[in-house]
Amino acid sequence: MTRLVLPKDLRLRILDEARIAFPRECCGLLEGVRATDGEEFRVTVLHPAQNLAPESDRFEIAPQDHFRAFKSARAKGAGLIGCYHSHPNGRAEPSAADRAGAGEEDFVWLIAAGNRLEAFVYRCGEFSPASRSDDE
Repeated sequence: MTRLVLPKDLRLRILDEARIAFPRECCGLLEGVRATDGEEFRVTVLHPAQNLAPESDRFEIAPQDHFRAFKSARAKGAGLIGCYHSHPNGRAEPSAADRAGAGEEDFVWLIAAGNRLEAFVYRCGEFSPASRSDDE
């Protein structure tokens, strides 16, 4: 099973962002590194983004925020390994809208709902759960 290493302070920041954005979805990008075997992802930096979606139950990362995150990661020799968003009135699992909008292979999706944060990896057209290890 794919493993995600997520520092505790970053996990708590995502949950805080979700609470602040309520009743809309928060969103952002995950900077980090992917193990050469593709089975471990290590998140090092969060890049919160403006949500441009007009609907409260959707997210659309502002292009300028995406570009800024990409440049920041590249300058440090890292990459954008995933995204995060919240489901204010839903479950911490991929929604139909998430499934329709996904497309980047081996991309981590963190989904917050209430006090839960769940990790998934998009591969071969499907979301698979990832085990999560929260670093202290």
